[in-house]
Amino acid sequence: PSFPERSNLAGVRHILLVLSGKGGVGKSTISTELALSLRHSGKKVGILDVDLCGPSIPRMFRVQDNDVHQCDSGWVPVFVDQDKSISLMSIGFLLEKPDDAVVWRGPKKNALIKQFVTDVAWGDLDFLIVDTPPGTSDEHISTVEALRPYKPLGAILVTTPQAVSVGDVRRELTFCKKTGLGVLGIVENMSGFVCPHCSECTNIFSKGGGEELAKHAGVPFLGCVPLDPQLSRSLEEGRDFIQEFPKSSAFPALTRIAQQILDGTSQRSS
Repeated sequence: PSFPERSNLAGVRHILLVLSGKGGVGKSTISTELALSLRHSGKKVGILDVDLCGPSIPRMFRVQDNDVHQCDSGWVPVFVDQDKSISLMSIGFLLEKPDDAVVWRGPKKNALIKQFVTDVAWGDLDFLIVDTPPGTSDEHISTVEALRPYKPLGAILVTTPQAVSVGDVRRELTFCKKTGLGVLGIVENMSGFVCPHCSECTNIFSKGGGEELAKHAGVPFLGCVPLDPQLSRSLEEGRDFIQEFPKSSAFPALTRIAQQILDGTSQRSS
């Protein structure tokens, strides 16, 4: 399909989707931390939260009380910092009360996803990260279809190390193949627990499932991100996650993942 006249995504250079066949593996956390890592590299980043039933991105950035405003070209996303280097759009901003549940059938969800893709005035962004709900359902198909004309860079698949999680993510790989979405790589999240006192890393679940899957599927393995209680606490307590992020034990792993994505994009454009 041809581009609409001056679309709202015209100023977005790269679109990444964060997927997993499974809930609770930390897609929103990875989306958030990836946005921060890319911002550390001097990039302007947007996060589009299409997890309509569990929108957690606004809370992670402590902007859950913000409202979305309209402008001539659509909705203005919510900025999380003075520099406007990270902007967000989520159904969380559109709910009357934070505890409202989105009890919608497919067609209504799909219509909102299409609207999110076309009607948010992102301006100029280096990266737009799309945080998706668990599974390979209706919402995923709508998101991929709506983004297809804008040629997304591809998907990052998030798994945790256990075999059950890896099995679900294997199905997500099949989904990517069927919908023609490129896979940028697999991230193994919650890969070990870093003790805040002695910094020793303990593998709570198991290790290496993500790497094994990447090898088996012939896609890049982007890295392991450890569980960091300090990072979780800063998110829970609404402390300044952006300031505390570089001190976290997950920071080097995430910086490496972001760097691989940046290297991949510079190779494509050269």
